[in-house]
Amino acid sequence: MKLKIFGTTILALLFFGTLSAQRVVQDSNLVQFSGMVLDGTTSELIPVPYTNIAVKGKYRGTYSDFSGFFSIVVEKGDVIEFTAVGYKTVQFVIPTHLKDSRYSLVQLMSQDAINLPETVVFPWPSKEHFKLEFLAMDVTSEMEERALRNVANETLERMRSTVPSVGAEHANYYLRQQARSYYYIGQTPPMNIFNPIAWKQFFDAWKNGDFKKKEKK
Repeated sequence: MKLKIFGTTILALLFFGTLSAQRVVQDSNLVQFSGMVLDGTTSELIPVPYTNIAVKGKYRGTYSDFSGFFSIVVEKGDVIEFTAVGYKTVQFVIPTHLKDSRYSLVQLMSQDAINLPETVVFPWPSKEHFKLEFLAMDVTSEMEERALRNVANETLERMRSTVPSVGAEHANYYLRQQARSYYYIGQTPPMNIFNPIAWKQFFDAWKNGDFKKKEKK
């Protein structure tokens, strides 16, 4: 009886040892791939945040954080593709002769400027056709009164205070703020003092008397 138990124990140990060995051989092909994505256009080497890092042909990937750091588990021989808005796409092949399970890389990205041709959009075939359609438009007094009520200051103020903001609106606002800050990385943002449109609005408000002190009733 003891001999049977001993033999069963030995077989179980050999079986689990074989499974562990197979798992080690299988996992030896995996690599912890990490590094930094930097803008190599100039000597400043500014991080490129939120760069898409995809394993080509395997529908897997990640993205770099605000500091340009990334980390992902890949296999030896995988083709890694780095893509970012405003930069040229870069590919990197994980070496197959790695002896370590970790590999680090500093990937430099080059800025890519794309000049699009000028596009002119005409809502009507010509200005004369637009004039004819505009003059032929039948706007009743009821529609005019409804439009005036919809754009009244009281109506707009009530809508601003009562209509809640949705998640997509918050996300859109946050992404626009982030994109605006990334656009001026490494340079001074423009000032409205040099904006001719802002100056025109200032002079119009001055002529309309918006800066005059209102009399207390």
